[in-house]
Amino acid sequence: MITLIIFAALAAIVLYQLYSVLGRRVGRQPGDTPAADTVTASVRGPDRPQELTDDGVALTGLAALKARDPGFDAAQFLAGAKAAYEMIVRAFATGDRATLRKLLAPNVMASFDSVIAQRENEGSSETVEFLTAPRADLESAEVAGDTARITTRFLGEFRSRSKGPEGEAVDDRRTAELWTFERNLKSRDPNWLLVHVDAAEA
Repeated sequence: MITLIIFAALAAIVLYQLYSVLGRRVGRQPGDTPAADTVTASVRGPDRPQELTDDGVALTGLAALKARDPGFDAAQFLAGAKAAYEMIVRAFATGDRATLRKLLAPNVMASFDSVIAQRENEGSSETVEFLTAPRADLESAEVAGDTARITTRFLGEFRSRSKGPEGEAVDDRRTAELWTFERNLKSRDPNWLLVHVDAAEA
């Protein structure tokens, strides 16, 4: 009888410990808010009104963008951004202004054009070959009025071949940059324009 009482007490202790562990919430639960929109939410200033849902809840980041453009798909955007990145890098190297004007905002086009003109004056030329497919990751998203902006982190690895008065050179490069694309949500034009480029940590 004493043995049975001891075993019963031990069983009760074990069951209590199991309950205390299994009853806790560990990690993100199925009903929790996904982290994607939280990670990509950007800081807003007082001059940038937040999008509101019907019940008055403020939206930021991708949630605000999807509220204004329900057809927006992040995966499709990144695929298009990677294609634009390769086109812009190649066009900038070869001095293809016609291609760049379709993809760049006027301020970025002016900056790129000044570098192209300098190379032309020096009698230099360049071509670019990507060694691996570039990597694109969505860094942040925001909506300010009717303007949507998405910043994408690009990691690129390519080979540059340049020719000039001093001869030819081959340079393998690895770059990490933040490219910000912009689109007017009221426009029928679905294309995004590159409006800013920043260096980033690899």
